[in-house]
Amino acid sequence: MRIWRSDPSDPKKGKFVDYKVEEDRGMVVLDMVHKVQAEQAGDLACRWNCKAGKCGSCSMEINGRPKLSCMTRMGDYGPDEVIQVQPLKAFPVLKDLVTDVSWNYRQKQRIPAFTPKNEQEVIKDGLRMQQVDVDRVQEFRKCIECFLCQDTCHVLRDHDRKDKFVFRGS
Repeated sequence: MRIWRSDPSDPKKGKFVDYKVEEDRGMVVLDMVHKVQAEQAGDLACRWNCKAGKCGSCSMEINGRPKLSCMTRMGDYGPDEVIQVQPLKAFPVLKDLVTDVSWNYRQKQRIPAFTPKNEQEVIKDGLRMQQVDVDRVQEFRKCIECFLCQDTCHVLRDHDRKDKFVFRGS
């Protein structure tokens, strides 16, 4: 397993370090990272919470692709294939596999809250929401805030200053 380790003096710099790890049946990449932490690199930083693909906190790049490490099975890779893990490239590195995603929360605060009209205005203006519209919006509410979509977005990934992006209405 090859893991990105940041330079303690400058988290923007670092290098890949190879670790020899014995794989047990049914392991996911996050299990392997935890095994490296427990047996070889106690100071290795990674973020995780639920280990069930529900929270999104274990996002990282695995062999160059953004994935949830808790849902990426080791069995998906060949026995001789080196698994390379690194932090998401769209965000600044805090340490090792941990990135600073606070930009997302700052942007979310800038979006004004929806204030529905009172019932009389809705009826008068004919603004009743249809079920098809509710279903479309509901899909976005399923977001687990893993930020993998942002890591694949070349606009966010390839530009240094994400705070220059402005939402309409802000």
